[in-house]
Amino acid sequence: MSVRAFAETPVEDRLIRDLLAVASRSPSGGNVQPWRIYVVNGDARDRLVDDVRGKPAEELEYPIYPDKLWEPYRSSRFRVGEMMYETMGIEREDKPARYEWLARNQEFFGAPAGLFCFVDRRMNHPQWSDLGMFLQTFMLLAVDAGLDTCAQESWSAYPKTVGEFCGAPEELMLFCGMAIGYRDSSHPVNSLRSERTAVDDFATFL
Repeated sequence: MSVRAFAETPVEDRLIRDLLAVASRSPSGGNVQPWRIYVVNGDARDRLVDDVRGKPAEELEYPIYPDKLWEPYRSSRFRVGEMMYETMGIEREDKPARYEWLARNQEFFGAPAGLFCFVDRRMNHPQWSDLGMFLQTFMLLAVDAGLDTCAQESWSAYPKTVGEFCGAPEELMLFCGMAIGYRDSSHPVNSLRSERTAVDDFATFL
């Protein structure tokens, strides 16, 4: 489950390193292992948040969603957003509060640590699926270790700022970020449970 409000409790680099080591055993076609990870923790995380605060979004290097998302996918995306704001009592008409919450993305939702996943620009679509499996494996391992996470494609709107901050070489493209920390159990947003499509609506047994 994605957590969007975190406690200030620090996360040790050693723990993140251990989780990354085990996550690296996730499936990878041809054992290519296309993920390239940069971890920001403590002071590094704070410096990046300061760097990006107030900056307008930069030119995207890949589209996050298809243009004119169609049904049933459009409704699923719209509904989870409305559910999230409902947990916090933020009305649709309250645009300032919604924008303020969106800006929390670039603060890792208060998490003390985060990571960025990059991929070589020359990789193909199957290697992008490897990234997803690696990140999901890391997230499950984090929960098993008592941590919580939130994968954040929103960071892909700041490829130049993040790339320069991390010192990533030009051939690497930012795929996403991830917040890492211990959940704030008192925050209402963490009560969100997204609706999921029934198995019979997406799976066909032959």
